[in-house]
Amino acid sequence: MSTQIPPDWPKTEVEALSLQKEMANKVIETTLEKPVRTLGGLDVAYDEESDELVAALSRFDYPSMQHVASHTSRGKTAFPYIPGLFSFRELPAVLPLFAEQDRALWPDVIICDGHGRIHPRRFGLACHLGVLLDWPVTGCAKNHLCGDWEVPAEPRGSWSPVVMDGETIGAALRTQDGVNPIFVSVGNRVTLEEAIEVVLKASPNYRLPETTRAADAAVRAALAKT
Repeated sequence: MSTQIPPDWPKTEVEALSLQKEMANKVIETTLEKPVRTLGGLDVAYDEESDELVAALSRFDYPSMQHVASHTSRGKTAFPYIPGLFSFRELPAVLPLFAEQDRALWPDVIICDGHGRIHPRRFGLACHLGVLLDWPVTGCAKNHLCGDWEVPAEPRGSWSPVVMDGETIGAALRTQDGVNPIFVSVGNRVTLEEAIEVVLKASPNYRLPETTRAADAAVRAALAKT
């Protein structure tokens, strides 16, 4: 488990691709070890006028979905803007959120505004964070990245698998009746079915989970103060 950026953090695309492929084998897809009583939401945003970025972690009681608190941290972009390698750019601002808190206070499951297994190398931001923390993390993204999928049925809760190379790597989930689906996948230490369940329960009224909405509001407020 690590809440610090390793000293050998990749500096080039080749290094990052190599590390992604290696770390993808460390993702654990397994049932949650304990009942979920808290959920976290993670979001990252950039300051358009500098190389600074802000990360936010929201915390909610579960299943009541009562917002408890949101925390932010700032960092510098540590990697170029390369699609598929966003975790190397964003994690330097994300990890301090966890280093500053006792592990016992971390949310039981973290919903990351980004992909997990739905990724060309099966290792999106949610997977990278989950493996570094050795913690349950779910990927929950607004847009399709890779894999084949069919549009799920209209009712809330409907979902269809996202398949790549014959493997189900995630789900297109309808969180509200007739609203565009979002894309859910395993980050670490959770099953796809559990990931779908927590994301759906965290989205009682809107397309995106309340965890993501709160984290997004927190990063926007922090950037507005810059």
